[in-house]
Amino acid sequence: MASTTVTVRISQEVKEALGRLARATDRTGSHLAGKAIADYVARELAIVEGVAEGLDDAENGRLVTHDAAMKRVRNTIAKRRKSA
Repeated sequence: MASTTVTVRISQEVKEALGRLARATDRTGSHLAGKAIADYVARELAIVEGVAEGLDDAENGRLVTHDAAMKRVRNTIAKRRKSA
């Protein structure tokens, strides 16, 4: 995958910690920072997209009532207890 350059501002303490981590893991600070940003973006985007999906479900009536959800949970627990 092609890469590009991004400039970010971080505190001196974080920069020093990144340097220590890079040395300890035999990786470059750039590699670690890139991975950290990629992981963060993927995690946050999944949350944002999940919320959007939930809002769309709510707007279109694709909901389960609390009582129905709790009934299903209780039934699942009861079945597990019987099989244990």
